[in-house]
Amino acid sequence: MASKKSPKPVVRNSGSGASLIPWLGLATIVILLDQVSKITITRLFAYAETLAVTSFFNLTLVYNKGAAFSFLAQESGWQRYFFTALGLIASAYIIYLMRQHSAQKLFCWALALIMGGALGNVIDRLLYGHVIDFLDFHYLETYHFPAFNLADSAICLGAALFILDELRRVKK
Repeated sequence: MASKKSPKPVVRNSGSGASLIPWLGLATIVILLDQVSKITITRLFAYAETLAVTSFFNLTLVYNKGAAFSFLAQESGWQRYFFTALGLIASAYIIYLMRQHSAQKLFCWALALIMGGALGNVIDRLLYGHVIDFLDFHYLETYHFPAFNLADSAICLGAALFILDELRRVKK
């Protein structure tokens, strides 16, 4: 009489490389949209040229040698290398996290957006020595939010999704 062996359960490795493809694809789309928008704005505008689009929004070409909100922009130049290295290290860590948690869709969406935005700005620092910003929101023409770009927008959206994911996880 033959003994029946029960089949071994299928163990899915959420850290498989194949599961990274959608997230790396999303990050790549962010990088491409960011770079195309920056190339377009630099071809259409001279430095500091501004086009009023609405009563609260302008397109304007400015350069940021620092980080968010021009943090450290007035330093001697070391910040370019620091923020480039930081963006590359953060991206490597994000890939590690996405490998470990590739089944968590909202979490990986957030990470992919953050990584795409970070790498978009890293590309600027490597190619130009500064980040190209062009989105200028303001109130009454006097109170301007610091200019930013699509990479920055992706980072902020990713951070918001990350917070939402954490709040959902805590609620469970």
